[in-house]
Amino acid sequence: MPFMQSIKCLGVVTVVMTMTGCGGSDPAPGKTGVSPSRSQGDQMIRHGAIAAKIRGLDPMDIGDTTSSSIASNFYECLYQYHYLKRPYEVVPCLASRTPTFSSDGLTLTIPIRQDVYFHDDECFPDGKGRQLVAEDFVYSWKRIAYLKNVSKNWWILEDRITGLDEFRKATKGIEKSQMDYRQEVEGLKAIDKFTLRIKLVKPWPAVLFGLSHLPLAAVAREAVEHYGDNLINHPVGTGPFRLTQWIRGSTITMGRNENFREELYPAEGQQGDQEAGLLEDAGKRLPLIDGAKFKIILEDSAYWLTFMNRDIDSAGIPKDNFNSAINENRDLSSDMAARGVVLHKFAEPTTFWIGFNMEDPVLAENLPLRQAMNLAFNRQAFIKRFSNGRGIISRGPLPPGTPEYNPDLDSPYTVYNLDKAKQKVAEAKALHLKRTGQALPTLKMLVPGTDTTAMQVSQSYRREFKKAGIDVDVDNLDWPAMQDKVKTKSAQIYTMGWIMDWPDAENMLLLWHGPNKSPGPNNMNYDNPEFNELYEKITVMPPSPERIEILQQLEQIVVNDLPCVFNSHRVSFLLRYKWLKNYKPHVYGYGLMKYQNIDLDLRRKLKAK
Repeated sequence: MPFMQSIKCLGVVTVVMTMTGCGGSDPAPGKTGVSPSRSQGDQMIRHGAIAAKIRGLDPMDIGDTTSSSIASNFYECLYQYHYLKRPYEVVPCLASRTPTFSSDGLTLTIPIRQDVYFHDDECFPDGKGRQLVAEDFVYSWKRIAYLKNVSKNWWILEDRITGLDEFRKATKGIEKSQMDYRQEVEGLKAIDKFTLRIKLVKPWPAVLFGLSHLPLAAVAREAVEHYGDNLINHPVGTGPFRLTQWIRGSTITMGRNENFREELYPAEGQQGDQEAGLLEDAGKRLPLIDGAKFKIILEDSAYWLTFMNRDIDSAGIPKDNFNSAINENRDLSSDMAARGVVLHKFAEPTTFWIGFNMEDPVLAENLPLRQAMNLAFNRQAFIKRFSNGRGIISRGPLPPGTPEYNPDLDSPYTVYNLDKAKQKVAEAKALHLKRTGQALPTLKMLVPGTDTTAMQVSQSYRREFKKAGIDVDVDNLDWPAMQDKVKTKSAQIYTMGWIMDWPDAENMLLLWHGPNKSPGPNNMNYDNPEFNELYEKITVMPPSPERIEILQQLEQIVVNDLPCVFNSHRVSFLLRYKWLKNYKPHVYGYGLMKYQNIDLDLRRKLKAK
């Protein structure tokens, strides 16, 4: 899933990790387990900060981590990840159990829980949320397929479900006011009120991962018809929290969904969880808090001051504050430990890049130019300057730690070599002159963020490429505006990254699959027939050494063609105050706030210091 390049935590604030808080109202009796330190009248509203504006909260249109981390508290999928178990395990959420598969593995029968209700909302009669039914998933996925919705998440369902691609083609030219979602799709049916049947076109080994991904969440038809395009501002889901207020660019507030079904905190995890206190709330009803309030803080200095004032419970570390929080051994400083702060340090399955629009002829038809820009970019210096070394140089798409990662990847251009870059620039200019009869033009680059640090990043890019003889104009946009530019192929060059949606390298390499072009996740609009053929082959293959070999071939093709400048893979340094309980790093899951708790006595004690 794409995310912006910010400096709070090497290129992005993973909001699902940094949602923090304190203080709301006492929960309704029986709705949650009350911690021993909590007395009648104590508040349980969490306070946090996010470092980017939220684009929207309609699952069909969500394709970034910032929006996902908020919306996943309102909307839910058939399946979710177990909060504590590693390796990551998919478990039922809105489904009552795992699917029943046909003998050929192509038909899934999924029973739906019968105790789930949508949020109370004015879109329903008398404002009372109705019961979730299987047809809600049929409708929600057809919304993604409908062409005029221009969903960036069609890639999840494309060529997966029997008849759905044909349904999509049939919607061409149909206006939204005339769209009839009752048209049957052979492979997507509610065979009764609480049973969903899915017929696949071909094997999909990662199907449970896909069914756990936020864009496939249940959306109520009544909400879509009532709010129309404004649904992005009025989420109506089944999740543990409801949106109560959203002041664009300022704050977003959510409160407990009092109609949330019975779901309990997990009673088991992995070795060490008991000792870490992660099982103290085992068996308690979720959510454990009453709500949350998040400020949108774009400037690093204000973000850090908010954390140091103990007004939020956790935070990434801005680059200018790293040395005050982390010592020379890359551990938590003694001063921060004395404040009651805990450090979580972990690698994430992320890759950052400077993307090229491969439908732009200046870039697409000039491999020496793309090679030159890769050679001119000093990754090590960038990681050191803008993220205090919190990253691993990226030589290709796949991050270290994935089984498919190839330490022997042949990548002669994804290294810093200024002299060679200048040679390639000369080749690029000569090629462009021969092809067009004109000099190589100034390139146009977009960088997300309008804060001081983002401006410094933009200046750094401009200087780096200028040293090699490449003129680049860099514009800074806020995150929603940046996404819109990229989605509509209006950006020539842009900076972005991807955090894998599920633990399979296919989920990273889909970014270069031709059919996934914008508004899909292939924002580089790269289209290589050899890559496409091999990619489509691995999508139906179960895990095997042969599949790993093909995935590495795919990575090599991308590195040879260079549709981007590969930058880095993130290593996260996350800080939290000790009063934030049940925190465990989870690099794939969203909607995790329901599991976390607050030790109010400890919070009061530390706040009083």
